[in-house]
Amino acid sequence: MSTVRAKKHLGQHFLNDKNAAQKIVDALTPSLGFKQVLEVGPGMGVLSDFLLQQEAYETWLIDIDDESIEFLADQYPQLGNRLVHGDFLALDFSTVFDGKMAVIGNFPYNISSQILFKILDERQRVVQMVGMFQKEVAERCVAKPGSKEYGILSVFLQAYYDVEYLFTVKAGAFNPPPKVLSGVMRMNRNTVEELDCDEKLFWRVVKAGFNQRRKTLRNALSAVVPKDKMSDNKLYELRAERLSVADFVELTNEITHALHTSTNDKQ
Repeated sequence: MSTVRAKKHLGQHFLNDKNAAQKIVDALTPSLGFKQVLEVGPGMGVLSDFLLQQEAYETWLIDIDDESIEFLADQYPQLGNRLVHGDFLALDFSTVFDGKMAVIGNFPYNISSQILFKILDERQRVVQMVGMFQKEVAERCVAKPGSKEYGILSVFLQAYYDVEYLFTVKAGAFNPPPKVLSGVMRMNRNTVEELDCDEKLFWRVVKAGFNQRRKTLRNALSAVVPKDKMSDNKLYELRAERLSVADFVELTNEITHALHTSTNDKQ
């Protein structure tokens, strides 16, 4: 097979700028201790060419597209079972990867959030991610408290990763060209094993706060904790976009205490 047709329903835009591809692969840092790298959605292998030249790690590819898999199998027969025909979002990492690993890719923009949440689910294993996203998604991921881009993804990713925006790629670098600019970002796992709070409640608090981001948290969180159980902590008077990860941890602990006290009062 000599080429692969880009499929709209898969969100495929094949990168054909080799300089950009080299820069993306060079952004990986094996000094973090990973020995395996998984490329998601390799398409026609523009990143794969550079990845497979590296000796510091073992490269795996996963693609859901039949045509891409056929093309890549012809192109890289040496991969064998390291070429996986499947859905990254459904992949059981524990059956494939042993120890620390990295994820890289020119990710389909229509499922970028799901990809990032999958990486979060695998955060004890994935120590680095380097990826191309729609520029505004990448900017949202690296956004700081107080900016309009700052949101749920910003908080969740920055709770467990150090996230940085690397560079912008213009539409002309792709075939077919997308209607948006693209941004490459890198995430390095931080030292937080677990947050210093009830993590499930933390996720609820963050989601509830941003789902009504125009309201103060005293109003936005009333479905999580009754208003009469909220303390006089000044964080409740702010909107979600003003709070750092540490602030959300503090507020989660406050709410845990309030809910615990409320339960005890009923007994």
